[in-house]
Amino acid sequence: MSVIRERMTALGLVPAAALKLPPGVTLPFPWVRVVGERVLVSGHGPTEADGSLAEPRGRVGAEVTLEQARHAARLTALAILGSLERELGDLDRIGAWVRAFGMVNVAPGFDRMPDVINGFTEVIVDVFGHEVGDHARSAVGMAALPFGIPVEIEAELVLRS
Repeated sequence: MSVIRERMTALGLVPAAALKLPPGVTLPFPWVRVVGERVLVSGHGPTEADGSLAEPRGRVGAEVTLEQARHAARLTALAILGSLERELGDLDRIGAWVRAFGMVNVAPGFDRMPDVINGFTEVIVDVFGHEVGDHARSAVGMAALPFGIPVEIEAELVLRS
């Protein structure tokens, strides 16, 4: 077992299975694109371990609480880790998390987007440590996100040379 998978197991974390899309939906792009040593991760939302879209859905500050949104960001990290593991074969190949772009589906007046995306950052740093896991980051509010998800995150990484 890889070092990162052992760490995830010790933390009780499991990468999510591939996203189960709603009926009739097709997304004609790769979830992970490797270009040389660069790894670009398409926007992911919160999923359960089986790949189904996680609940609750809706706007943070209305249908979704701050704590539920932070948990959604944690689930989004596990969805991304699942996609990375499927594409790379081994999460130990990751040399550094470079940046993350967090989008939060917000109700008018909600402005704590960084607090929401902290759920994602905490998982990545817990799993990879500060040397590899620390990343530049943005957290912005959006009027809506696909399928009513409360959080969507995309990322850029580099592979070990």
